[in-house]
Amino acid sequence: MALKTPGHSFWLTCPPASLYTLRAMLYDVPVNLGERSYGIHIGAGVLDRLGGLCAEADLKGKCLVITDENVGGHYAKTVLESLETAGYSVCLATLPAGEQTKSGDQVFELYSRCIESGLDRHSFIVALGGGVIGDLAGYVAATYLRGIPFVQVPTSLLAMVDSSVGGKTGINLPEGKNLVGAFYQPRLVLADLQTLSTLADREYRAGLAEVVKYGIIHDAPFFQMLEENIAGLLNAGNVELLAKVVGRCCEIKADVVAQDEHEGGLRAILNFGHTVGHAVEKVAGYGEIVHGEGVSIGSVFAARASVELSGLSMEECQRIEKIFMALELPVNARGYKWTDLRAALAVDKKTIAGMPKFVLVPEIGKSTIGNEIPEPLMEQLWNDL
Repeated sequence: MALKTPGHSFWLTCPPASLYTLRAMLYDVPVNLGERSYGIHIGAGVLDRLGGLCAEADLKGKCLVITDENVGGHYAKTVLESLETAGYSVCLATLPAGEQTKSGDQVFELYSRCIESGLDRHSFIVALGGGVIGDLAGYVAATYLRGIPFVQVPTSLLAMVDSSVGGKTGINLPEGKNLVGAFYQPRLVLADLQTLSTLADREYRAGLAEVVKYGIIHDAPFFQMLEENIAGLLNAGNVELLAKVVGRCCEIKADVVAQDEHEGGLRAILNFGHTVGHAVEKVAGYGEIVHGEGVSIGSVFAARASVELSGLSMEECQRIEKIFMALELPVNARGYKWTDLRAALAVDKKTIAGMPKFVLVPEIGKSTIGNEIPEPLMEQLWNDL
C-alpha cells in the first residue's frame, strides 16, 4: 500500500530557524478528517499558547488537566496558568509515572476526578505527558459521559511523533498491551520541543525508535537523513533538527490517518515492529523494557523476516539494525524464551485465528501489511536474535 505524497513538507523547505524564531512561531500539520479535523502545532517554548489554542478550537467550560508526577513538576504550572488566562476553570489530576498507570483501576479513579471537578459534556480534558498519559486520558475522555473533547500536549518524543496523533486511546490488561481502547480524535495537539530537555535519556532514545519506523515503512530519503544525523538525533537540545524530524513524522502519520482512520488497511503499516515489540514489553513486565525499546527489537525481527519472505536485501536489513544500534537502542532481548513470547503474541490485538500479523518491508521506504510468518521461522528468527 502506498501513501499519498504530502503536497508540502515544511521541514524540507523552511530555512534554518534560530531557537528565538521557533519560539516566535508554530509549525502546523493538519489532520484532515472532515468535521473532526484538527491541527498539530509544533514549536519550542510554546506551552503558554495552550489556552489561546483551546479557545481558537472553540473549547469551552471546565477543564481537567491529567499529568504524571514527573511531567507535572516541570510543566503543570505553565499549562494551568495559560488555561486560566484564557478564561477556563481548571483542575489538576497528577498520577504516578510509568506504564503501570495505564490500567483499568486508574480509569475509574479518573472518572471520579471528572465528577469531583464538575466536568460536564461541555467540558474538556488536557493530557499533559507522554504516551501513557495521552492514551489513558484520551480513553477517559472517549468514555466519560459517552465522550467529551480532549487535547493532547505530548512531552515525550515518542508521544510527539506517534501516540498523540491519530486518535488511538486505550489501556493495558494483564494479558496484553492496549487490549481495551477506542478511536477518539483530540481537538488539537500542541508539541513543545523544549519539554524534551527534561526527558530521561532512556525515554528520549526510545522515542527515536518510532522516528526510524517512519523512514522504514514509507520514506527512504527520510531514513537516509536520519542515518546521516545520528549525533544530532541523540541531542535532545537540537531543536532545529527535531522540528524537522517531528514535523515529518507527523506529516506521514496525519496522511495515513486521513486515509484510514480506524485501521481497516493502510494504517496498519504503523504497526511495523510493534507485534513482537508489544510481546517483549508484556513478557518483560511493563516498564522493564519501555515501548520504544520493544519497537526497536521488534523492528529488527520484522526486518529479518522481510529478508526471508519479502525480498528485503541483506544490505538494507543491516542498515536497519545499524541505525538502531547507533541510536543506542536494543536489537535483541536475551533471556526471554520463545514459548513465552509466542503466548503473548497469541493475545495481541493484531492476531487473527491464532496467527499474528506482521508488517514487512520489501525495501526501505515500502511496506506491506497482514503478513503471516510460518511458526518454525518465527521461532528461528527469535532464537537468532
